[in-house]
Amino acid sequence: MKILILGGTGMLGPWVVKALKDKHQILLTDIKEPPKQYQGDFLKLSVDDLDGVIKAAEGMDCIVNLAVLRHDRKLAFDVSTKGNYSMMEAAKQNNIKRVINTGPHFQLVGPSYEEWDHNLNPDMPAQPGTRLYAISKYLGQEICKKYSDQYGIKVLTLLYYNMRHHLDLTTPDFEPAEMSTDMTPFTTSWIDCGEAIRCAVEVAEDKLASNLETFFITPNLPHKKFNSEKTYNILGWKPRYSLERLWNKEIIKSNNHLEDSY
Repeated sequence: MKILILGGTGMLGPWVVKALKDKHQILLTDIKEPPKQYQGDFLKLSVDDLDGVIKAAEGMDCIVNLAVLRHDRKLAFDVSTKGNYSMMEAAKQNNIKRVINTGPHFQLVGPSYEEWDHNLNPDMPAQPGTRLYAISKYLGQEICKKYSDQYGIKVLTLLYYNMRHHLDLTTPDFEPAEMSTDMTPFTTSWIDCGEAIRCAVEVAEDKLASNLETFFITPNLPHKKFNSEKTYNILGWKPRYSLERLWNKEIIKSNNHLEDSY
């Protein structure tokens, strides 16, 4: 399959490349150049460049959107909202029938759901609240929904929570880990997050109940605050790092967070 990856040189991109590169042909795009470890095709491109995204999507079978920007008000909407418009318009114009979108769990289950203790599920009505990152991602998802409804494009949205490196448990911002004190029960390793994208790319169409499906990418824990049964049963995602394994592991110090990716 030929896959266009938007925002592909950020935090999650290297692990998605690792998961896809042996079976699929990848065009990686971002505003930042990839590191020297990456040996594939690359195009410097901003996700809010509508014409550029449409052009890059020519001949592709699938688009994966990993683009994210959290803290700047204008750029957050440019990336998370306008970026999704670029992606969906590119899919429509190039007759691409599968799109993988990504975001944080709270673009769906925001503040009004946070006190729930059990069975938050990915098919609940969205309540993102008003935080910048959440609402810009939520609005991007609404764009996906409109295009999916009107043009029959399959959109699989993967929602993440607390991603950490499996070697030294650092956060996406490379903040150091303090063993057994700084992880939530929903911590997921980068390598497993990348594998979830592969599962979404490759899942058979007849396993999807509709053209627009959302999945929590979190461990399947006994108390089930986040219900990930849909992810396990439909996508077939099987994370190799459970909470127990991450919690009890020996930290391996590493200065190269890309050494097991790309």
